[in-house]
Parts: sequence; C-alpha cells; structure tokens
Amino acid sequence: MNPALLRLAWKSLINRGTSAALTVLAVTLSVTLFLSVERIQSGVRTSFNSTISGTDIIVGARGGAINLLLYSVFRLGDPTANIGWQSYQRIAGAPGVAWAVPISLGDSHRGYRVVGTTPEYFDHYRYGRDLPLGFAEGERFDGTYQAVLGSEVARQLGYELGDEILLSHGIGEISFAEHTGHDFTVTGILAPSGTPVDRSVHVSLESIELIHVGWDTGVAPGARQPREDSGELEPETITAAFIGVQSPIRTLSLQRQINTFPDEALSAVMPGVALTQLWQIVGAGERAFRVISLLVLLVGLISILTALTSGLNERRREMAVLRATGAKPRDIFSLLVLEATSLAAIGAVIGIVVTQVAVGIVASIVRTRYGMELGGMPGLMELYVLLAVTFAGAAAGMLPAWQAQRNALSDGLTPKL
Repeated sequence: MNPALLRLAWKSLINRGTSAALTVLAVTLSVTLFLSVERIQSGVRTSFNSTISGTDIIVGARGGAINLLLYSVFRLGDPTANIGWQSYQRIAGAPGVAWAVPISLGDSHRGYRVVGTTPEYFDHYRYGRDLPLGFAEGERFDGTYQAVLGSEVARQLGYELGDEILLSHGIGEISFAEHTGHDFTVTGILAPSGTPVDRSVHVSLESIELIHVGWDTGVAPGARQPREDSGELEPETITAAFIGVQSPIRTLSLQRQINTFPDEALSAVMPGVALTQLWQIVGAGERAFRVISLLVLLVGLISILTALTSGLNERRREMAVLRATGAKPRDIFSLLVLEATSLAAIGAVIGIVVTQVAVGIVASIVRTRYGMELGGMPGLMELYVLLAVTFAGAAAGMLPAWQAQRNALSDGLTPKL
C-alpha cells in the first residue's frame, strides 16, 4: 500500500472531522452493543456452569428442577419447602452413595445468605474443573457459634478472624428479626472462587437449630434463649442435600428412587441436566438479543456507506483535482476504500475498549450482588469482530469508491452544482 495514499486518506478524514467522528461513533456503539451482549451471555453461562462440579445429585422438596438448582446452588429465589432429617439420613445411607452434605437456608447476615451445613461441605463442594474450596485465613468450624465467611462477605464488611457477627431471621437485605444473644465467631475466611460461595456465611446445622429455639411460630421469642453448645443437636428439617455417588452408573437409579421416595415428596436433579434445561428456557431470549445486536452492527456499517456516498457530490472537485495532478483511477478507488476501512477499524477498536470497560463495571455489580464472575480479557471473539468489521467497512466503501473513480475525470475541474 502506498504510504502517501495512507497519509492522504488520514488527512482527508481529519479534514471532515465531524462527519468522520459521527460515523466512528455509530460503529463504536454498534460494536459495543454486539460484544457486550456476547460477553455477558458467555460470562453468565461460564459462571453458572462452573459454580458446582463433582456433585451428582441435588435433593430437595418436590418442585421444579431449575428452582431447586437456583436456590440450593446459586442462592437465588426461595425454597418451596424443606425435607425431613430422617429422609435425608435414609438417602445418605442408601447403597451407592459415596457422600452426602446437607444444607439449611433461611437466615442471612446483612443481606448475605447463611448456609447451615456440616464440616464435610468444605471437603466435597467443588467448582470449576473439580476445584476444592480453599481457605485464605483460618479454618472450618468445628462446633456451634462459629462461622466461615465467603471472601466477598469478609471483604465487603471488613471482617477478620475472631470478629463476632449476628445472624438475622429471613433472607431479605434488611431484617427486623435478629437472633440476639447468639453471637458467632469468625473462624475462617474462604479464598475467592467466583461462585455464590463467596457471598455466603457458613455455620453448622447445630447452630441453626440453636438460634431457632423458641421460633416455632415464626416470631422471635420474647426472652433470650439460654446459650447452649451441643454438637449433638439434630435438625428436624433441612433445605436440600448434595449427593455424590460411588459410580456414575448408580446416578440414574438413585435419582429414580429419590423421586419415588415413599415417605416424602422429594425431587432429585442432576446439576448438568438442570442447567441444560435452564439454557433451553433462556435460549430464545439469547437468540433475540443476538439478532438485535447484529442488526445494530449492520446499521453501523451502513452508516459508513451513507457517509461516503452522501459526501461524494461535495468531493467531486477534490477527486477531479487528484486526477488532474496525476492520480490514477485505482488511486481514487483505493483512497475511498482506505477511508471506509479506517472508519470501521477505528470504530471497532474503540468499541472493543468501551466494551471491556462496560463489561468490567457490570461484572463488578454482578460479582457483588450474585457472586458470579463475568470478567475476562479480550479474546478471539474481539479479534474476529475487529477483522469482520474492518473488512465489512472496506466492502461498504467499494461502491462510493467506484462511483468516485468513474466520475472524477468526466467532471473536470468545474463540476455541475
């Protein structure tokens, strides 16, 4: 490519600064919308898919598979009902069950969900590619009135080991029913995992039972209950349970047994299958957003064609002067194509940068509110979009470029006005 032609194209764009800036803005906005939709959709899928691994079955009260997955794993929504402790013990002791971890939901701490569970939770819960939960500080709880905080909880609220916290009844961000007289000591802080675990407070099942003594009617007891410290206190009910099987062959038969459990109406779902159902439901919305973003991207590219074509009449004298000073028809053609390519490339690059900033802001909000990671550096998708938009811009510039080279010589130095 002739360097002089490149300099001429650049000076021409600068000379038409307002028109070029508006065209670049249109391309930038279209690329930003397209990439933002793709990045957020991809980030949500990746985050959801990596939240739990190594768990073969999730057991809860009879209800929808997706709802059970959402409230037990992602801490979204409310449980439909609880399951009996005796039912859980029978399932945990069934042939083929390698491990079982119960969880109890329903309390919170300053807007963060409280998870009542057993110490085995930290051994068997996996995320990502079978990664275990790690401790940034301290250790797991080994008794009552001890709490293990997710990394986000500790960071946002400024907690350290040894601090005391108070739990609230219910899962709202603001609660007027505190479990007063039951202070918990922070014994551990988990390392960041990019999952809802980061936004959870973990305590023992026995602690959950103790703080609810006297709450049979759902109303706070009139007087504080005596503080007990018994590791043998069994819960009457739990919210859900994570189950691991000894062999994958056993998964389907165990699921069938749980779904037909004679003593209680239970549901057993496989996390992977439930996630597939979730993506099928939201798939139509994803496709609609993708089509809209593609149409907006197309509008941005058409703006390049419109800007160059509408400006041809004003630039006829310029083209004629170039021809008169020795420029060849192919130089005129290349000049217009270079301008279109530059507009598209500049808009695409700025769009990629703006997308990275915008997704970073959205990712921070999602991480804070839902404990999911949407971040990530630009990758092949951004490269493909940059190349596609640049080539499409060059193609859009060919029609006005062809018209310009055809009219340049015939117009002469005195075009008709």
